[in-house]
Amino acid sequence: MLFKRFTPLITAVRTAWTPSGLEYKQGQWINNVREYFYYVDHNGGLFLDDSRMKNFTSCFKDKRFLRFFFWRLKPTTKEEYIDYFPYMSPCGKECNFLRCDDRPIVFTELDTDEDRFIYNNSTKSVPFEPSKLCMFPNGRLYHPSQFATYGLVMSKLADDLYHDFEFDDRGNPIAFTYKGEKIQLTNELLKYAEKEDSEDPRDVTD
Repeated sequence: MLFKRFTPLITAVRTAWTPSGLEYKQGQWINNVREYFYYVDHNGGLFLDDSRMKNFTSCFKDKRFLRFFFWRLKPTTKEEYIDYFPYMSPCGKECNFLRCDDRPIVFTELDTDEDRFIYNNSTKSVPFEPSKLCMFPNGRLYHPSQFATYGLVMSKLADDLYHDFEFDDRGNPIAFTYKGEKIQLTNELLKYAEKEDSEDPRDVTD
């Protein structure tokens, strides 16, 4: 929900859907490393980057794979790919490169029994900190993450949380009610919204 308020491989392969048009072939061997290319959408779904259909039926669902993939996630170290795929998840002699619609970490489920925010449809999670939920000027909801500083809350989950927010006269969220307790929002993540356009998209500092 949007709240109101390598030198690239030159072959005869189809150019994958990337903003700058990097050419690659899934499973290509470069310097004895097999490379794959992935994409995370705003709902936290993980897809092969060049798949034509990107919806729930075509995203990866094996939680063991997803856990391992996101556990190994780090900024891309291959200079030729940084502008195209700013993240990577190495696995032995394979390396999975990743780009995303918004953030690499997308919170997809809230476990209210354990107070944990589960991300990217995996079994990995971070502690849920209600006071640190933050709405950016783009209307999307964010929460701190251990990787890449903060993650996106998927639209459906944001919809579910919407009615627990309290807004000021300008329509900005100022408090959130969780388990019967009214919690003031720190909005500390807004500093990243202000610097979003100028900062390195791979920033992982806290």
